[in-house]
Amino acid sequence: MTPLSDRVVRMEVESSPGRSTQSLKKQPTPASGTGPSNWGQMKRRVRDALMEELGPKLYTKTKPEELRVVVSENLQGALTSAGVSVSQSQRARFVAEVTADLLGYGPLEELLADPTITEIMCNSYNDIYVERKGKLVHTDVQFTDDSHLRQVIEKIVASVGRRIDEASPMVDARLPDGSRVNAVIPPIAVHAPMLTIRRFPEKPFGMADLIRLGALSEEAAAFLKACVLGKLNMIISGGTGTGKTTMLNVLAAYVPEDERIITIEDAAEMRLSQPHVLTMEARPANIEGAGHIGIRELVRNSLRMRPDRIMVGEVRGAEALDMLQAMNTGHEGSLTTIHSNSPRDALTRLDTMVLMAGYDLPVRAIRQQVASALDLIIQIARFGDGSRKITHISEVQGMEGDIITLQDIFRYIFAEGGRESSRSSGSLRPTGLRPKVVEKLQDKGVEVPAKLFRPPSDVSSPTLRTDSFAGRRR
Repeated sequence: MTPLSDRVVRMEVESSPGRSTQSLKKQPTPASGTGPSNWGQMKRRVRDALMEELGPKLYTKTKPEELRVVVSENLQGALTSAGVSVSQSQRARFVAEVTADLLGYGPLEELLADPTITEIMCNSYNDIYVERKGKLVHTDVQFTDDSHLRQVIEKIVASVGRRIDEASPMVDARLPDGSRVNAVIPPIAVHAPMLTIRRFPEKPFGMADLIRLGALSEEAAAFLKACVLGKLNMIISGGTGTGKTTMLNVLAAYVPEDERIITIEDAAEMRLSQPHVLTMEARPANIEGAGHIGIRELVRNSLRMRPDRIMVGEVRGAEALDMLQAMNTGHEGSLTTIHSNSPRDALTRLDTMVLMAGYDLPVRAIRQQVASALDLIIQIARFGDGSRKITHISEVQGMEGDIITLQDIFRYIFAEGGRESSRSSGSLRPTGLRPKVVEKLQDKGVEVPAKLFRPPSDVSSPTLRTDSFAGRRR
C-alpha cells in the first residue's frame, strides 16, 4: 500500500483549484500550492486513510477527548512526514477540520457551536444557509462533496437507531442536544442530499423570556399560567417555524411536579424539568416495511399508563380523534400543537383530521367532540422581521346549531402604521370580554383577577365573533 505521506504529497501535485471552503468565521488562507480544492481533497484522503488505520479505536468506548488526542497525534505525524508546506496556523486548522469530520459533523461543527443560529439548511454540499434572528443568511461553509454530506447524514441518523438509504430516503432524527434533524437523499432529493437542522437554545425559554421578547403580554402570560394550573385543554396553532414547540414547553413548565406527564412526539423535542415525565417517540417501519408505530398508537397506549397530562408534540392525522377522545374522558389539561393560520383554520383542520381516522362520522358529531374537548386555542404568527408573537388567545365557547363559536380573549393589535412599516409593531391586548372558563378555573381553586381582561382605554371591546368550520354564519 502506498505510504500516507506519498499520497498526501501526490495530492498537492494532481489537484486543481476550485470553490472556496472558507467558513463563516474568516479562516487562514492556504499556503501556495494548496488551493481550496486541493485542501478539500487532502482532508478527504487523509480522513479515509485515518479511518482505515484508526477504525477500531474510533468505535471503542474511549472518551471523546481521548479520541481527539489520538486523531490529532496521528494527523500531526502524517503531515510532518509528508512535508506539507503549511504554516502552523493552517496546520492547526487542518487538524481541527479532519477531527471534526471523524468525530463530529464536519463543517457543521462550527455552525452548531454558534448560539445565534436557530436553523441550518444544507441544500447541497456547497450551498448552506442558516437562520439568524428569523432571517436567512447564506454561508461560505462547505462539505468536500456530496458523499461527505451523505456521511454526516448517516452518522446523525445512525446515532438514534434509524436508517436512510434508497429504500427509505427520508428520515427525522435528532442530535444529542435535542436539535431536530430532517434529511432527504436521492432519489427523492433530485440533485443532492439535503439536510435541515432546527436548533433549540441550550437553556429553554421561559415565560419571562417570551414577555421580554414581546411574544405576549404579562396579562396574557398570567392567564395562560392559570389555564395550565386549572387543567384546561389547549391547542397551540401556528405555521412552520412560529415557535409552537417552544410555547408548548413554556406552558408545560407550569404543570405541578406531583402530576404524571406523558409526552408523545415524532422526534422527542420537549424538555420538561418535572420529575415524573414519560417520553414516547414514534417509530418508522423497518427495512421490511413492518414495525411502524405512529402517534395514534402511542396516544392510545398512553391512556393505559395512568396519565395526569397527555402532551402530543403535534397532531397532523388520525390521532386527532384519539386526542379529542382523551380530552373528553377525564384527561384534562392536555396540550398539543397544530399547523394552521388562524384559530378558525385550526378547527377546520381538526375536522379534516378526525375524518382521516376512517370513520364515517357526521360533521355535527365531530364538531360536538371538538367543542366539548377544547377550551382554548393559542394562535402564534411569525412576522416579517423574524419575530414570533401570539396573535390570538381564543376561547371555544360551545355550539350554536352546527357552528362552533369562538371568542377572542386576547388579540394582537397593530400600532398605527404598523401593517405598512413593520408588521411586528403592536401588542397583544385583552378584548375586554370575560371568558367562560374563569368559572371552571374557580371551581379548580385557581383565581383569575378580573383586571387581566380589562382592555386599554384606546381599544374598544369587540363583539362576540362566531366562527365555524365552513365559515361565518350567513
